Amino acid sequence: MARKSKSNLSELYLEENKDQIYENALAEVQSFELPLGTTLRSVYDDQPNAHQRFMEKLDACIRNHDREIEKMCNFHHQGFVDAITELLKVRADAEKLKVQVTDTNRRLQDAGKEVIAQTEEIIRCRVQQRNITTVVEKLRLCLPVLEMYSKLKEQMNVKRYYSALKTMEQLEHLYLPRVSQYRFCQIMIENLPKLREEIKEISMSDLKDFLESIRKHSDRIGETAMKQAQQQKTFSTALQKQNNVNYGRNMHLGRSRILESKNDITLKRTFEDDDEHEEEVLTAQDLVDFSPVYRCLHIYSVLGDGEIFENYYRKQRRKQARLVLQPQSSMHETVEGYRRYFSQIVGFFVVEDHILHVTQGLVTRTYTDELWNMALSKIIAVLRTHSSYCSDPDLVLELKNLIVVFADTLQGYGFPVNRLFDLLFEIRDQYNETLLKKWSGLFRDIFEADNYSPIPVANEEEYKIVISKFPFQDPELDKQSFPKKLPMSQSVPQIYIQVKEFIYASLKFSESLHRSSTEIDDMLRKSTNLLLTRTLSSCLQNLIKKPHIGLTELVQIIINTTHLEQACKYLEDFISNITNISQVTVHTARLYGLSTFKDARHAAEGEIYTKLNQKIDEFIQIADYDWTMSESDGRASGYLMDLINFLRSTFQVFTHLPNNNNDHAAMSGKVAQTACMSACQHLSTSLMQMLLDSELKQISMGAIQQFNLDVIQCESWNSMILVTAVKWDSSARHILRFLVWTHEKVVDYSISSHLWETGNLISSHLVRFTKVSCGSPGTVKGHF
Repeated sequence: MARKSKSNLSELYLEENKDQIYENALAEVQSFELPLGTTLRSVYDDQPNAHQRFMEKLDACIRNHDREIEKMCNFHHQGFVDAITELLKVRADAEKLKVQVTDTNRRLQDAGKEVIAQTEEIIRCRVQQRNITTVVEKLRLCLPVLEMYSKLKEQMNVKRYYSALKTMEQLEHLYLPRVSQYRFCQIMIENLPKLREEIKEISMSDLKDFLESIRKHSDRIGETAMKQAQQQKTFSTALQKQNNVNYGRNMHLGRSRILESKNDITLKRTFEDDDEHEEEVLTAQDLVDFSPVYRCLHIYSVLGDGEIFENYYRKQRRKQARLVLQPQSSMHETVEGYRRYFSQIVGFFVVEDHILHVTQGLVTRTYTDELWNMALSKIIAVLRTHSSYCSDPDLVLELKNLIVVFADTLQGYGFPVNRLFDLLFEIRDQYNETLLKKWSGLFRDIFEADNYSPIPVANEEEYKIVISKFPFQDPELDKQSFPKKLPMSQSVPQIYIQVKEFIYASLKFSESLHRSSTEIDDMLRKSTNLLLTRTLSSCLQNLIKKPHIGLTELVQIIINTTHLEQACKYLEDFISNITNISQVTVHTARLYGLSTFKDARHAAEGEIYTKLNQKIDEFIQIADYDWTMSESDGRASGYLMDLINFLRSTFQVFTHLPNNNNDHAAMSGKVAQTACMSACQHLSTSLMQMLLDSELKQISMGAIQQFNLDVIQCESWNSMILVTAVKWDSSARHILRFLVWTHEKVVDYSISSHLWETGNLISSHLVRFTKVSCGSPGTVKGHF
């Protein structure tokens, strides 16, 4: 029973629960807020007969609502009827009101047409005003763009390209972005790159014109720079010389007049030149317009192509440098060729130095140093080649001066020039060679014009003139009264003067080389030594060998060389006075004139002996002995008498040599003694060879007697020389003894059958005589 009651309660609970679910579903359907699909699905998905039961619940709900609606309608029906009645009453009034409203509307419409027209006009004006305002605003944005573009065009027309680029930059970054939506702006934007390219091309064209201009004007720029450097240096040097002029008078007495006159002339010319060019100081900027370079550099920098421009500029300048460094083939012929060559190079590097200091990065110091080193190597090679063609010392000296000015000019701009001064030392050697060639011709001319006789002086004035040219001192000669004769000939003072002129010429090259006085002194002494030992020595040797130089001239040459040798110490003093270097200095070189003139004297003495022997041979060759004659003529042969007369007159020259000087007397005695000994020896040898001739087959007694007379004549002449001429040594006496012995042997062996034996005996004694004659005087005693 209890269990049954529990089941009934459960069923009752389920029924109530289902009813509640259906009511909730109906509430949801009526609310219209939740989606019906979910509600209906929950109903249909519940239990098998849920649809039917839900429909029943729905019908019941509908019936309830219908009953409520009916109740409401019944409640308000009387009011609705009353309202309809009232509505019917106002129907007529409504019709009347409708007519009135229609009429009023018509009249209102008629009255509003004008207002509408005015309103539309106002609207149109307002639209126009708004459009105008918009246009004004847009024009305010566009006008600056158009003005800048117009300004750009104007700048292009007047060639203000750098400003034009700045204007383009403002257009691109400031103005055009504001109005980029307009078509004309797009056209402008498309034209700007073209304008940039046009500016680059025009700027490059201007740069090319500039490069061509400086190529043409580089020589003028260089000439101006070199002239200014030379004027500055000359002015400084002249002032220094003027300050030291008193000191120079005391230290250089030998050359005071020359140097003072030169200093005065140089200083005067310097001041005149300074006054003349005082207002003409020009620079590279005065001669060349550099604005194309600046403009082009700025333009390419603005365009971001600065590196391209730098590379192009440097490449073109390197090409121009190669052209400038290429000399003309005839440059070595005139100094103008060298001056033009140096001016172009100086002009080139002056321009580069100017570009270096007024621009940033276009030209660097490293670049200019590299370019200068390349140019310097080329310049040195060119100067070595072309200077080797110069044979005129004046041209070489002018070349040296140009090189010094060239080096000083470029050194003032900061370029190293030590290698140029090293080159000058090479050119100095060539200059000395050209000087030696020139002075060789001068020496030859002096020797050709000399009369080789002592210098006559009629009065003291003439004597002073001679000693002012040549340092001659002879106390014995000074005691003699005028007129008198100086022992040397005219060539001696002339040679001495030319040697001093050579020293001056060498000194000219040594000036401005930035060398010490010791180095200059050494250079002067070395060049003077070359002049003495090579040039003058060669000229003396050639002079001595000339056929027209006789014995008298040779003797005078010996005397001349003696005086020139003694004058060498004065030349050393002369060099010391020029350089202010004392001769006692350890490193001071000495002049080698002593050996030079000794060699010349020895050569002259040898030539005297040779010429005497040659003349003896000429007389011997005309000897015409009749070896078959029956008896002699009773007197010496004619050829032998002529030979003896010639020898007598020749040796008379030695007796007339000036003997007031001990050195001259000793010298003339030695020359005469050796000459006489050589002549007698050669004569005796020639006579013996006549007897020993292989072609001589027989000889008569008359021929032997005639030959005996000739030998007696030679013996007599030699004896006379021993008594009257000079004091002979043992060698000369043995020559006489040999002639006597020859005479005795010819008489003793007068039979023709014994002639061959006599010849052999004479030959053996001749060999002994020859050995004695060739040996020293001390070895001669006791041989005969």
